[in-house]
Amino acid sequence: MKLKRKRTRKSVTSPRARRSKSQSPGASIATPDRARSPALQASSSFLSSMASTSKGKGTLDEDDQEEEFEHFDDFTLASSWERFISEIEAVCRQWLADGPKNLVEKGAVCSDISKNIYKIKSELKYALKTYSMEYYFEINNNGKVEEWISMLHELQQSFGVKDFLVIAPQSASGVVLDAPEASKLLSAVAIALSNCSSLWPAFVPVHDPSRKAYIGIQNMGTIFTRRFEADRIGSQVPIKLMHLEGLYELFVSKFVYSTVDLSMHLFKLHFKMKLTYKTLPPGDGDGDIEVQGSDTEFSESGGKPDFDAPCKVQWDEDCPWSEWYSAEDPVKGFELLSIWSERIIESSMDMAELENATPLEADKWFIIPNLSLNLEGCDGNTVGFASQLHLLVDALNSSLDAQFMEDFVSVESSGSENLKSSAVIPPPTVLDRVLKDLFHEQIKRELDIGEHKNSRAIKGAPLESLFSQFCLHALWFGNCNIRAIAVLWIEFVREVRWCWEESQLLPRMPTNGSIDLSTCLINQKLHMLAICINKKRQQSQENQDVMEMEDSISSYTEEDVRDSTDLSPLLDINEDSGVERDSPSTLDGLVNGVVATNISNSKHQNATLSSEHTRRGSSGVVGSMMLLKSYQNMHAPFTQDPPLMTEDMHEERLQAVEALGDSFNFSAQLEREILLSDMSAFKAANPDAVFEDFIRWHSPRDWENDDRKEIGSPENSGNEWPPRGRLSERMSESGNSWRKIWNEAPPLAASEQKPLLDPNREGEKVLHYLETLQPHKLLEQMVCTAFRAAAETLGQTTYGSLKPMTAKIEQLYVTMASSLKYLQRYNRSVDSEIIGDLRRLCVIFDHVEKLLHLAASLHRTFLQAPRLSETIFNSFYDFYLPKMGTGSVSSNVEKEFIMKEKVMMQEREVIASMFTPPTANQSWRKVLSMGNLLNGHEPIFREIIFSKRDHVSGSYYAANNSRDYMREIETYRMYICGTSNDLSVALAVTSCD
Repeated sequence: MKLKRKRTRKSVTSPRARRSKSQSPGASIATPDRARSPALQASSSFLSSMASTSKGKGTLDEDDQEEEFEHFDDFTLASSWERFISEIEAVCRQWLADGPKNLVEKGAVCSDISKNIYKIKSELKYALKTYSMEYYFEINNNGKVEEWISMLHELQQSFGVKDFLVIAPQSASGVVLDAPEASKLLSAVAIALSNCSSLWPAFVPVHDPSRKAYIGIQNMGTIFTRRFEADRIGSQVPIKLMHLEGLYELFVSKFVYSTVDLSMHLFKLHFKMKLTYKTLPPGDGDGDIEVQGSDTEFSESGGKPDFDAPCKVQWDEDCPWSEWYSAEDPVKGFELLSIWSERIIESSMDMAELENATPLEADKWFIIPNLSLNLEGCDGNTVGFASQLHLLVDALNSSLDAQFMEDFVSVESSGSENLKSSAVIPPPTVLDRVLKDLFHEQIKRELDIGEHKNSRAIKGAPLESLFSQFCLHALWFGNCNIRAIAVLWIEFVREVRWCWEESQLLPRMPTNGSIDLSTCLINQKLHMLAICINKKRQQSQENQDVMEMEDSISSYTEEDVRDSTDLSPLLDINEDSGVERDSPSTLDGLVNGVVATNISNSKHQNATLSSEHTRRGSSGVVGSMMLLKSYQNMHAPFTQDPPLMTEDMHEERLQAVEALGDSFNFSAQLEREILLSDMSAFKAANPDAVFEDFIRWHSPRDWENDDRKEIGSPENSGNEWPPRGRLSERMSESGNSWRKIWNEAPPLAASEQKPLLDPNREGEKVLHYLETLQPHKLLEQMVCTAFRAAAETLGQTTYGSLKPMTAKIEQLYVTMASSLKYLQRYNRSVDSEIIGDLRRLCVIFDHVEKLLHLAASLHRTFLQAPRLSETIFNSFYDFYLPKMGTGSVSSNVEKEFIMKEKVMMQEREVIASMFTPPTANQSWRKVLSMGNLLNGHEPIFREIIFSKRDHVSGSYYAANNSRDYMREIETYRMYICGTSNDLSVALAVTSCD
């Protein structure tokens, strides 16, 4: 049996929510010339509208009316409005139960504003619409909002809240455009939060999205409720609100009657302010000359930029890499935060004084660097050593199958059409400029420039050497494609041959000394050629001098020579030799001594008579050592330098030793020429010497003394003669090769011998090697040398005492040595794995290069405040470190670097000097309107917080609680931010229920 009853409505509204809430008279923002917003009117009466939803036929939605069956009232079914509130309540209870840490584990995402702010979202449906409710919360926070310093959400900054909810429709605009709907949403969330006993504030975005307007409410317990409203004036800001006095009066008008004369009353208000200043962008100034050309044009045409053309001064003009390219300044500018801490303001006069105050009087200064580093890798649009090295590695990969460099130049065999079209060869004028710089320009820097201690681990060439400079030019010649490199190399070898044929010294190469086998083979060959050219020039000069002297001597008779004293300076006869100055053989000795070819270390050798028993080529007595067969001191001879050998020559000798097996005998055979030269010179300096004397001088370890003296110690300290001893077993063997060479060696001084190094033969060998060098062999050595030269060039940068930068450069050299070691091995083929390693090395090099640009720029900017440069660089280094070694930016790594660094009092003048006075023709500079100028710069952004605090009194809720009675709360708070053309205002009002 069914019962019929009159239909009633079950209500879930709490008794407290049913009470109408009276709003304070000043709870809305009464901006000039603007009517009160409908959303605010709705928010002031949203609770009364909530109560009306439970009355009769006047419900808000038709969905609230349930179908009745036989006049039976079913109290178990709730309306859609109640179900909507219940869903919000369930979500909020779940979030409250989980807590911040569990919410992060369950999928809460970090906001783009700060890594400490997270948000979690839930979708809700009501009345055929879908809403999104987002909960913003912080982790690792002590509960206090740090205004001005921390990166806060706009609602946190505007209203001083911490955790909060935002509910908005899922639409294109994301805001609520209808005032009743906004009020209803806020009411639903307020009821749900009240049922959860949550103190979270809730906000609803309203109006047009560009206004960034919100309304909100917060239940603060059983006594207080806070209401929020924010809006924005995007243009036509009243002049009065551009100044602090007008903003002060705007805030006061929210809690006093309009009839009160504000100038006659004192109000103790709390005030704090932050002003943001920004340095001028680079190049925004007077007197700057247009830059002629660009890096792109330069890289396409090849060669170094023409610095003779008029251009404005670049930030890196005196940096070591500026010879090759101009880098973009990674420091785009700085923002200065000038903060006035909280103080008591009693009248508008105090505000006028603050507006006229200089930022130097502010309590705190913070500087925010605006850094811009391209994180896309070395193959992006940036120009630098790393990008060109990447192209050089591509050229190496293209050269693996070619036999000759000419194959890339000739039209018939230059490869695919794609290579012909993409590999552009610069015009002849660019090629001539590069060759002129390499061979004919005056060398301004020293060849022995300091190098990094780890650079020799890379088998390249010294930075200022000819081949190293060739590699650096090749990086920028025709954008470093294989065809352009082939053209440049062929012309380079032609210039080298011209220097050889014309006996012109090779520029940037030493003409003496030993060959450094730790460098690449091309550098060794060029060093060998430079020495050969120098010896060739010396021989030509000496032959010319001899011919001139012979002509002059032939004009004298033998009698004239005896009587003349003009030739006496030409005669350098050793008095100990026993030869008289006026002997008939003197003239013959003179002529023979001049005709003989001298070497570099025998310039002081005495000209002597060509007699078998005449001492020639002596450099002096060897201690107290005496000859075995005659009571004479032993003389050390001048000897020829051993023949120079490059790495491939040593390799050939080692292979021959391994092939013949008897390494000792074969080594003696290979060294026969050197040994024969030394024995001949020793015989000439010691005419009465025997084989044992030579062993005692040349190889002391093969002479055994009878008195068991230490090998190599001075003998016959008591002038005991003859010395006692014998040859070692090795030298005593029958048929010893050394004794055979001794018996065959003629007594000839070093100047009379045939040179061990034939400059003509060795020079032609070098040119043959350069002209027939295979492309991949050339490119392998170019890659090693280019990496080393680029690193040494960047290593000359001055960046102060930035320890992370120094450590990163050290690590770069180790990484380069490890990655390039496969190219440094003799006769090793290159495969795709090595090419991949080289490309990864380019990425690492790119990261280090960008860090070095930043270090140099910060060091130049903060020369007088090094602490700031170190702090900023170290912070950026920690931010950038996870990206190093990768070609792309990972999704879980921060993509934007943001930091604030406090400026000390002694550093303020340095920072202030960065704000150069603006000029009248700068387009950004408007009419000054806000005051607080810093060297003529007005703040680009101003943030102000006014607040009024009152004691809890006169409320029946606090009548029985003395502690609450004396409690002080913030009853009014206004946050104002913007510029003279854009003003945002946020008001929070606390009232007692």
